[in-house]
Order: sequence, then C-alpha cells, then structure tokens
Amino acid sequence: MGVTMSWYSVLKSLLAVCVFTNLSIRSVESYRCINKGCFNGRCSSNTKMCESSHGCFSQLQEFRISTTIPGSELQKKDCSKDVCTNLAFSATLGSNQTFRYNHRCCYTEQCNKEPLEASLTSSQPNGVECPACYSEGGVCNPVPLKCTGVETKCVEVTGRAWSNKIHAMGCATETACNVNMIVLETTYISTSCTNGSPPLRSILSLLSGLFLMKALL
Repeated sequence: MGVTMSWYSVLKSLLAVCVFTNLSIRSVESYRCINKGCFNGRCSSNTKMCESSHGCFSQLQEFRISTTIPGSELQKKDCSKDVCTNLAFSATLGSNQTFRYNHRCCYTEQCNKEPLEASLTSSQPNGVECPACYSEGGVCNPVPLKCTGVETKCVEVTGRAWSNKIHAMGCATETACNVNMIVLETTYISTSCTNGSPPLRSILSLLSGLFLMKALL
C-alpha cells in the first residue's frame, strides 16, 4: 500500500511539473502583434495576442494600372495563422500594368509595427524579352515586352476576380513563378513561368563563336 501511494505521489508531482512547464513556455511564447488592415488608404487597427511559433507578419500588395495612374493597394499586419513564410515578387504585365507583393515575418513583441515598403523596381533593361498582355474577359493578344531589373522570367497568369476571368502575360521575378494564391482579397491567381529570350549579346557571341570555328576548320 505504501509503495502504491509513493508511486502515485511521484506521478502526481511529475504531472504538476509538466503542466507548470507547459504553461510557463506558453506564457513566454505569447506576444502581441499589430493587427492592421488598409485598402487604398482606408485603415483600421488594433493589437491582439499571438503564438510566437506562428509569428507576426506585414504584407503589402500594390497593383498599378500605369506609372501615372494608381490602381489598388492593400496593406495588412496580423498574427500568422500558420507557419509564416517570407515571399516577395513583382511582375510587369501588358499595358504597363505592374503588381508587387511583399510578405515579411517576424517573431518578437509588436515586431510588425514598422511600415513595410514595396521592393524597388529597376528600369534598366536586362536583355530578356517576353510576350505581354492583360485581359479581364476578353482576348489576350500578346506583344513583345523588354524586361527590366530582376524580372528575368516570362510569366503567364490566369485567375478570377468575381465574375471576370483574368489572363495576363509579361515579365516577372523568379519568385513569382508557380504561385497559387488570393491577392487583393478577392482575386485568385495561378502563375507559370518560362525563360525569356536571351540577351542579344549572348546570341552575337554564339554566332561569332560558330563563325570562328568554321574559319578554323
């Protein structure tokens, strides 16, 4: 009887230690994230508790119709509901329409407080050329587009926004390839990429090499 009571006391003590340790860890891991949403400048914000294993995030999405005409901008700050993954990409589509996306994770108290800036784009041509077009229900007739900066892939985008079917093509960063997600709250997109045409210098170098080999033979 004494041995049984002794084991019972030991198990009870171990259980108490496990519960206390778990509560202590959870209390250490809990912290606040900024919770904020802005769409085209209209914002609402507050703070709430999150688990550090998931983290806080800041997100910026920007769709511009042209360099002079603004489109839509969405900013979000919140607790990540799942494992947080950093992701940033950009694409330049037909009719000079651009889309930039930046999602950043962090894991400390209110660490997503600071503003998140969209990645800077370059106007420097990179030698790659892609077919480009943009359509919301009509025919997407691609025309050649010279890619710039780090947008070195040719991207094709299909999607749906409400009842509109989206089909677009253009230049994009490699991180924009094989993406399946909802953007700007209501638009589902799916992307695929191919390599663009090589820089002209590479083609000329190849031709020069072939002519040299022919001359030596």
